[in-house]
Amino acid sequence: MKLAELKNLSKEDLSMKLAALKEEMSKLNYLKRIGQVEKPHQFKSMRKTIAQIKTLLRQEELTKKG
Repeated sequence: MKLAELKNLSKEDLSMKLAALKEEMSKLNYLKRIGQVEKPHQFKSMRKTIAQIKTLLRQEELTKKG
């Protein structure tokens, strides 16, 4: 997902997306261990999206405090 698309989502949507991505990442890690990963490039893009979502959530948290 692109950063611009993520910025348009609400905090609740971002949290749900983060949980879904983490679950999918754990499934991919399991498949990686047993050697059945079809698309290994997904790891990098998923980690990047997770980091972007966490950054957006943290920025929102800091703007509310400040």
